[in-house]
Amino acid sequence: MSFWEKIRAGLRASFAARPPIADTRMQVMNRTRGNVLAMQVEVAGAGPSRRKGLLGRTGLEAGEGLWIVPCESVHTFFMKFPIDLVYLDRKNRIRKLRSEVGPWRVSACFSAHSVLELAAGTIRATEVQRGDTVEFVPSVKGDIPI
Repeated sequence: MSFWEKIRAGLRASFAARPPIADTRMQVMNRTRGNVLAMQVEVAGAGPSRRKGLLGRTGLEAGEGLWIVPCESVHTFFMKFPIDLVYLDRKNRIRKLRSEVGPWRVSACFSAHSVLELAAGTIRATEVQRGDTVEFVPSVKGDIPI
């Protein structure tokens, strides 16, 4: 089992016991291309945070996002802004990309294990591609990625 698989297994066990802390944040690095996808990604790993997702928000700033684990599909019903979607498999390889998904849409990738919801335009700006591998590193609000 790889280091990150152990981390994810630990996160799943932790989230099963209690909901994630509201301030849990991760940085998302594209290891294939050597750049940063997002600096402040919240983790939605428990029922309430997974169900709510980005609903009720007025937008995402560049560098912000939500990582829903596990997740194979999302909807943007009742949302007020478009988002980019990055579907990941269990090894954090990108399986599918959807750019600027507007409100009242549904998207799915049944080979995915999780999905990153990012600010619209992130996929284009970071030149991320299907097959790239991403890495999650713990972040503290205000951190600057290495």
